[in-house]
Amino acid sequence: MSKKESKQTFLGGAAILAAAVVIVKLIGAIFRIPLTNIIGTEGKAHFMVAYNIYNVLLTISTAGLPLAISKLTSEAHTRGRENEKRKLFRTAIWLFFALGLVFSLFMFFGAAWLAGFQGDELAYWPIRALAPAVFCVCLLACMRGYTQGQGNMKPTAVSQVLEALCKLGIGLPLAYYLYRVLGKSREIGAAGAILGVTAGTVLSMFFLIVYLMTHRDRTESLDVPESGGTLMRKVLSIGVPITLSNSAMSIITLIDQKIVLGRLNYLAQTWSRSALGGSSPTALYGRYSMGMDLINLPASFVYPVTMSLLPFAAAALARHDSAEADRTVTSAFRLIALLALPCGVGLSVLSTPILTLLYPALPEDAAAAGPLLGVLGIACIFICIMILTNAVLQSYGHEAIPIFTVIAGGIVKVVMNYFLVGNPRWNIAGAPVSTLCCYVVVAGLNLFFVWKYSPQKPRYLAIFAKPVLASLLMGAAAGGMYSLLGTALRGRTGAYLVNAVSTLGGIAAGVAVYFFLVLALHILRADDVRNMRGGEKLIRMLHLK
Repeated sequence: MSKKESKQTFLGGAAILAAAVVIVKLIGAIFRIPLTNIIGTEGKAHFMVAYNIYNVLLTISTAGLPLAISKLTSEAHTRGRENEKRKLFRTAIWLFFALGLVFSLFMFFGAAWLAGFQGDELAYWPIRALAPAVFCVCLLACMRGYTQGQGNMKPTAVSQVLEALCKLGIGLPLAYYLYRVLGKSREIGAAGAILGVTAGTVLSMFFLIVYLMTHRDRTESLDVPESGGTLMRKVLSIGVPITLSNSAMSIITLIDQKIVLGRLNYLAQTWSRSALGGSSPTALYGRYSMGMDLINLPASFVYPVTMSLLPFAAAALARHDSAEADRTVTSAFRLIALLALPCGVGLSVLSTPILTLLYPALPEDAAAAGPLLGVLGIACIFICIMILTNAVLQSYGHEAIPIFTVIAGGIVKVVMNYFLVGNPRWNIAGAPVSTLCCYVVVAGLNLFFVWKYSPQKPRYLAIFAKPVLASLLMGAAAGGMYSLLGTALRGRTGAYLVNAVSTLGGIAAGVAVYFFLVLALHILRADDVRNMRGGEKLIRMLHLK
């Protein structure tokens, strides 16, 4: 990989990954929303049980170690230690190979036990269908960390899009064919959908293998790399704390899933289904997952910022340039504030209309899931802040702190779910409340520690005050426009069309108001876009200062 190829700014790298995420998430929405319409909320629950188990194994094997590789590669690349950079990759790839193989075999042969542990024995086939994906994603993570560490985000972006396209092109038609055409069970339909995920990881892995083979950096260097054992210890010393902090949330989510399903099953057995409104526990969990799908969408846009943040902040700190590291972190905070706040408020204000629009085949489930999304929309804001602050603490060398903050929030989540979901007056409505409280605790603690350990103290009030005001006004405009259009159109056409037009009109009004306020209140600054492609043109067009 040539230096010319790898020379990207922090914001430029974030923009490349963000563009990929936009495409991937659009494809993901095209995948998950019709999937729920095809196999229903119970089938979606089987899908999510398998996917959450997969996500834990995936997070353990890929959450921290690729970031460690990215950070160490960036430092070696900055110092011109090309031999060390290449040896680091050759050493790390075997670690990922072993991790992937062990976890894939565990997921495949332990599928029955894992499904039973989660209280959903019908998730057996979806779990098995996902097992090979763990091995492929482990190798993917190592290769992505290596290229990102050199400041080149394009291979990651392309591989993510390929993975998503394959998932859509194979998974959705297979789920439809198995469940709707052949008349197989919902869990078999969910397994068909998951095969698309597995196929996507295989294609993406082969793409990155070919890319690295055809873009070898043959730059000569005189540096003598450290031994493989020393490099491995460095990777583990950085990667293990990050893995623990990130996997802690995934493990807690898995435990939380078991508790939610277990407490719902308890209500169904103790109070009968009348305590659950006549719905099954898996159907209720499926409704909850409908809301979780949407709040995870804005959060996914934070990861490109964090993936680009860590190597660039690490490179700045390697040069002992704390001012540049601080500017990078501050820009990341402003970008997240601009994104997370309006998304969270918008999802909360228009929760039921949005779900009704997206799930026409499941109107009752959408209406029941609306209040859940109303609470989760606010939680989305704190999820985004948590993801960013985790990365900031990690970039400043405090990898252990997010472990304890996430565990603190996870304990809050698990305890609240046990008592709220097990209460017949709350049942599934307790799950989003516990989720909100969990992420408020984690984000609050993280913000404190970022402030404590940053060389230049971040000015949170200056960063968040104007976006909060703009988001609240945006939410009022969106809700007002929805109500106005709904009143004007009611009785003139079908209920679904009335809701669709009113919802889209409310979203359009909210976007317009927020865009105006961003410019009027000078929330977006010239420095935030200057290093992006076409940034100078955008500065002139919007008159940014």
